[in-house]
Amino acid sequence: MAQLDVQQKLAILADAAKYDASCASSGSVKRTSRDGKGVGSTDQGMGICHAYAPDGRCISLLKILLTNSCIFDCHYCINRKSSNVRRARFTAAEVVRLTLSFYRRNYIEGLFLSSGIIGSSNYTMEQMVKVARSLREDHDFRGYIHLKTIPDADPELVHQAGLHADRLSINVELPTVAGLTRLAPEKSAARIEGAMGDTKTAILDTGDAKKRFKSAPRFAPAGQSTQMIVGADAATDGDIVTKASTLYDRFGLRRVYYSAFSPIPDASAVLPLQRPPLMREHRLYQSDWLMRFYDYTPADVVAAADATTGMLPLDIDPKLAWALKFRGSFPVDVNRAPREALLRVPGLGVKAVTAILAARRWRRLHLADVARLTVSVAKVRPFLIAEDWRPVALSDRADLRPVVAPKIQQLELFAA
Repeated sequence: MAQLDVQQKLAILADAAKYDASCASSGSVKRTSRDGKGVGSTDQGMGICHAYAPDGRCISLLKILLTNSCIFDCHYCINRKSSNVRRARFTAAEVVRLTLSFYRRNYIEGLFLSSGIIGSSNYTMEQMVKVARSLREDHDFRGYIHLKTIPDADPELVHQAGLHADRLSINVELPTVAGLTRLAPEKSAARIEGAMGDTKTAILDTGDAKKRFKSAPRFAPAGQSTQMIVGADAATDGDIVTKASTLYDRFGLRRVYYSAFSPIPDASAVLPLQRPPLMREHRLYQSDWLMRFYDYTPADVVAAADATTGMLPLDIDPKLAWALKFRGSFPVDVNRAPREALLRVPGLGVKAVTAILAARRWRRLHLADVARLTVSVAKVRPFLIAEDWRPVALSDRADLRPVVAPKIQQLELFAA
């Protein structure tokens, strides 16, 4: 590793960081250097690692590992101790210089820094804190910083990380304790959740202090997030959704990210030979969205899954799957139904429902009015009643699913 230059290290450690999905920068405190003081800002820039905030804004981060060497031997990790990959390691000073250099070239708006564990958890955490502290205190860097913390590290080190970073994240890795024990025996679900609990407490305490004292320091103002690997163990979609809901409730997470397992070179025999369909990851994100913004409970999402396998259907989204299973809840009257019922209608989003509630205060809505608020009125028609529409024939159809399911089309590379 000592013979590698910074460019070679960057090639290795940026590639090694690609498996971490939790790098969105939403929720950060607004900071700029337009007054001529400091370096950087949290405003949008052009970038290297593209992620998307909940409002659809494209953000860019320098996303790297401090090192891809690790003392742990987690079966699913390409950087595990027994993996035959080329190793590299940045010094804290090199990460600082890279971040500032990329920012000054307008390539990035912030830093996402994770790491394998070298020496010990505390030593690794010290190095990551050293990077964040140097950026903030030595260079007055005002851009976004996201640090992936290490659960086994001393709580004081994690606290120091939160004082300099906008967001902290701690990966739960796998949705079940059995899966974690089998695939990452050196990690402990209890220690991971304990660290998440400590971070939540620190965020709440400093938030309360900030309300009383303007000079109180901020602690991870963009909150904390986590990530789960999908498809590396036998966990069903129902298991994953239930775990995610528990994490949101217990630790006040901003996001739970899902990363489809990807086969790695020289893989352990206990891992599956093929990756799960990427559509499965997509359906889990849609389920997550339903629980966060559409008032669905974990039980509702689990009910949309196949009763035998516990898996969500891949050909239709979870909201439509739920509606087809509970057709007794439909159709709903677009001119009378409460917000909660309208949010259950497939094809109607939060903005569309808000627009419907505002418009119907002044006049009765027709199907054409609803059609202007949705991408596919064909998907909506069987599930609602409008002033000029009542789905009598559609509501009674036994074969409704083929009618509302999206049509599969072969894409053409050179289509006109």
